[in-house]
Amino acid sequence: MENNRLSQDEIDALLNGSGSTSEEPAPAKPELDLSEMERDAIGEIGNISFGSSATALSTLLNQKVDITTPSVTVISKSKISDEFPHPYVAIEVNYTEGFSGSNLLVVEQSDAAIIADLMIGGDGKGADPSLGEIHLSAVQEAMNQMMGSAATSMSTVFSKKIDISPPRVELLDVNEEKGTDRIPADEMLVKVSFRLKVGELIDSNIMQLYPITFAKDLISDLMNTGSSNEDIQQEEPEETYEAPEEAVMPEPRLESQPQPTPKRQGKPKKAAPVQVAPVEFSAFDPNEAPQAHLNNLDMLMDIPLSITVELGRTKRSVKEILELSAGSIIELDKLAGEPVDILVNQRIVAKGEVVVIEENFGVRVTDILSQAERINNLK
Repeated sequence: MENNRLSQDEIDALLNGSGSTSEEPAPAKPELDLSEMERDAIGEIGNISFGSSATALSTLLNQKVDITTPSVTVISKSKISDEFPHPYVAIEVNYTEGFSGSNLLVVEQSDAAIIADLMIGGDGKGADPSLGEIHLSAVQEAMNQMMGSAATSMSTVFSKKIDISPPRVELLDVNEEKGTDRIPADEMLVKVSFRLKVGELIDSNIMQLYPITFAKDLISDLMNTGSSNEDIQQEEPEETYEAPEEAVMPEPRLESQPQPTPKRQGKPKKAAPVQVAPVEFSAFDPNEAPQAHLNNLDMLMDIPLSITVELGRTKRSVKEILELSAGSIIELDKLAGEPVDILVNQRIVAKGEVVVIEENFGVRVTDILSQAERINNLK
């Protein structure tokens, strides 16, 4: 610079900002996509967790349930309507232990209606897609069992306890902006889609939806779990045996007495022989046994027992039970006037006849079962 004038190079440097040394680098933006390896890891987590969920759902619905290997995609929240064009049922699941976050389980509303109908005892055919309160509760219970089983499987994969809160169910219609508040607020979301087959009733998709940041936390935790297990195996020390050295106390140094050299002993000292002697029992006095037996019985005298008088029994189908109404008559397996059974803690001990004591029913004992019969009743 001459005569307090700036050269053209200095002017260009000031305009371009290259002359400033105090400029701080822009913070790194979080990655908004998943690599192929990360997608495979998310798919494997979903495959393991929902494999056990299929078993739980099959038990609930009494139908064969298949959930195939998932496909993993990253979607933008701005295009969520393209991903979910039909009415759905959304089940929000929050992790209470092991992880911090939540995910959304999404199933088509028609499929949810079939699951609900099977849960309440229907055959799933011709299920009404318009879900009522009882149907939503049935779907919620089915998803609760599924996600609980999935959390148990994830606990094994991640080597730590993972638990969830009870799921919350809500109808989801993106086009009508109904239930969209359940969708995670993050801009980029991970969609894990499984093919769900329930007998011959459902052949559709069931999907998981959660933030990409939560997906990366899962992957990071999975990688750390695998590396820590490998380190434990590699660092496992080999068992070695070293002969103990005989402890030698140094003697005080004197000018007239040289310092003795400690001796090493190469082998351990033999253990002192163990003295073995036959066991001795105290003498048994048979005269003391009855008194001790009576004392033990005294301790049981105050225990309360439940006494039941059984008039008779019969068996009916579920259909016949549901058809019962006021005035229905149930025929029992005992004849009129036949002795009734007297049970103590659900075991028959005697027989008797029904009597009336003032205004109450009673039973008069007519026969006490023999000891052999009572023992047979206990089997």
